[in-house]
Amino acid sequence: MGGRGVRPVRYQMNVHRVGPLAYNRGMKRLPVPPVVLFLLASAWSGTWLEFACAQDSAEPAVAIEAEGATGHVIPIASPVSAREIEQVLAQLSRLAQAARQDRVTVVLRFAAESDSQSPTAETQPAAGTTLEDSLRLARAISGPDMKRIRTIAWIDSAVTGNEVLLVLACEAIVVSPQGSLGSVTSGGPPADETTALIYQSIAARRGLLPAPVVSALIDPDLELANVRMADGPTRFAIGDELEQLRVSGKVIEETIWSPPWEPLTLTADQLRQLRAATAIVSDENEVADRLGLSRLRDPVATRIENAVGVYVRINGTITRQRVRRWQTNLAATIEKGETNTWLIEVDSPGGDLVGSAALAAVMADPGSTIGAVGGFVAREARGDAALIALACRPLSIHPDATLGGSGADAMTAADVARQAELIRIVADATNRSETLIRGLLDRDLAVHRFVHRQTGRVRFAVPSEITAEYNDNPANEGTDVSSVWKREERIELSEGITASTAIELGLADGIAESLPIAAAAVGMTTVPPPLADRGLIRWVERMGRNDQLAFGLLLVGFMLLSTEASAPGFGLPGFLSMLCFAFFFWTKFLAGTAEWAELLAFGLGLVCLGIEIFVLPGFGVFGIGGLILTVLGVVLMSQTFVIPRNAYQASEAVGGVWMALGGMGGLVLGFIAVRAFLPKAATAAGLAMEVPSASLEDFERVANYDHLIGQTGVAATRLRPSGKARFGDEIVSVISDGSSVEAGQEVRVLQVLGNRIVVEAVEE
Repeated sequence: MGGRGVRPVRYQMNVHRVGPLAYNRGMKRLPVPPVVLFLLASAWSGTWLEFACAQDSAEPAVAIEAEGATGHVIPIASPVSAREIEQVLAQLSRLAQAARQDRVTVVLRFAAESDSQSPTAETQPAAGTTLEDSLRLARAISGPDMKRIRTIAWIDSAVTGNEVLLVLACEAIVVSPQGSLGSVTSGGPPADETTALIYQSIAARRGLLPAPVVSALIDPDLELANVRMADGPTRFAIGDELEQLRVSGKVIEETIWSPPWEPLTLTADQLRQLRAATAIVSDENEVADRLGLSRLRDPVATRIENAVGVYVRINGTITRQRVRRWQTNLAATIEKGETNTWLIEVDSPGGDLVGSAALAAVMADPGSTIGAVGGFVAREARGDAALIALACRPLSIHPDATLGGSGADAMTAADVARQAELIRIVADATNRSETLIRGLLDRDLAVHRFVHRQTGRVRFAVPSEITAEYNDNPANEGTDVSSVWKREERIELSEGITASTAIELGLADGIAESLPIAAAAVGMTTVPPPLADRGLIRWVERMGRNDQLAFGLLLVGFMLLSTEASAPGFGLPGFLSMLCFAFFFWTKFLAGTAEWAELLAFGLGLVCLGIEIFVLPGFGVFGIGGLILTVLGVVLMSQTFVIPRNAYQASEAVGGVWMALGGMGGLVLGFIAVRAFLPKAATAAGLAMEVPSASLEDFERVANYDHLIGQTGVAATRLRPSGKARFGDEIVSVISDGSSVEAGQEVRVLQVLGNRIVVEAVEE
């Protein structure tokens, strides 16, 4: 067979060398009365709290300026069916569309058929790969439509038949020690002239192998030799040309690579000798090193044909109760066996790392019946919610969305370390960087970019961890890690990352403007209906996340409460106020942010305010205590924490304080409305008594002395200052205007107030 007695040869050919790549992409990082005094003080304290937490969260790390290039590996198992060709083309098209300025490296791994592949009607081992299917893919990867894709052939096993055409269509080749490139016919019928022209045409586009070697791969009857001419360089010759050179006597040295009637097989060493293969590699990490990539990702299990899926929306604050409900609903789809795809939409600030890690582990390894778990981040996936999003593959992100950063659960390094096993499961299942995932969860973790000084390979690691890993290798004894790995800038992850940064770091697979686009990326034609759950609960949870509705309920509730305080008894305003407060608590309870402790604080606050208004009017201990308890209850109902420990929690706490203060401002508005508008409205509705009329007031008097106004009479008794006076034949009780009046002195009536008659002395 070819390979015996082979010596190095030299010839001129167009070889596409693959060397380390250096990526340097810049990125900019894209925060009166006592009641009034109390409200102002609370608002000031909330604003100060947010500022303090924001200052505390500031990190000295610089923004990311360069990210390690991430390549993709697509396995090509022999034989390749028409359906698999379609899948590979679809994957290459998506990668080409997602590519930005730099080209995307895609490694086509030619390996033996794995045991995990189940045969189908279109995958028959005996049939082999057809020339039409191979030609279709070869033309695509070597044509102008895939100019943003840099295809590398990794020969990891014996490649024969029409798969050889796919290797020739790639830009470069790397080969494993056991890999080889064999005959095109591979025991089948001899190739015709059309087949030969096709192979020579594709091979000429890349120039990986000389034309005579390609001919020997096509026709096993041809003899291939490497000859040294007396008047020229060493070159390959086949068939009649080889015979003519021999007859001419110009051949001074000859090496037979393939005897006649024996198929040519190029081993790993021969491919390297031909300079067709840029390197001999042993595993995937070495392939990444040779190509200057941080790692290779597998995009295969991201889209399936005939997807039958369910849609789950992870929104609002994450709690253990909600996680159990999601897990139960997802488990039900597995038991039924009718679903092969999950579509997960994440729009959450997190809230519970333990629950999120458990749910993420389920999504990362859903079982054999679920072929793909697609994800979509609509607005944000903060805190531990980022772990749920990263468990999905493919993961699409809205252009304005945020992945990671401080969230509803202030996680410590110890909290993240306790979930290390589940984080590792997610990283391994999705082929994402475990260190980057940990960096998104732990804001204090310093993740740096490291570049291998020899190969240019890029990896993300913690300095202390990469140093310990390096020192644990006995082969590195006596050397320093800095001599092998160049430490570069810190990757800023503590405040979350944008969609473009997530893609560049390999944490996301694409950008999607809407949920239907994300659904299409996983193979769904339409967005399926939400997974079985009570519609009322979904509606209430959606209402519970509406801050405007919550503020409106509080405002109306307090306005009605103040209206009730202005009227005797307990009527319609009080009942409606109670309904507003009850619905506010219900929405927050189902949204996962309110428990019984918050309800107790809020209820006690309302009771204290009621005592202050109805029982002990004024503004004392019950009034101040009621305000504090009410504000505390509303704030705690709007969040899952007690004391904010990061910038996001501080922002949420300030928002809750403003909501509570604004809602309680309804008390003031209610009293104003009562004083300005309610009397007339209440009178018209029969809720208040009318002002007595003047005629009724006159009728209810014991006696009417209005006719005496301005008349003069005589004091019947001394007025000191009260006494009696005579007006005609009528004697009445009078009172002087302050002066003493003697009996018999003339007096005049100044004013009549009911039964009271005021008189003054008339000067003579």
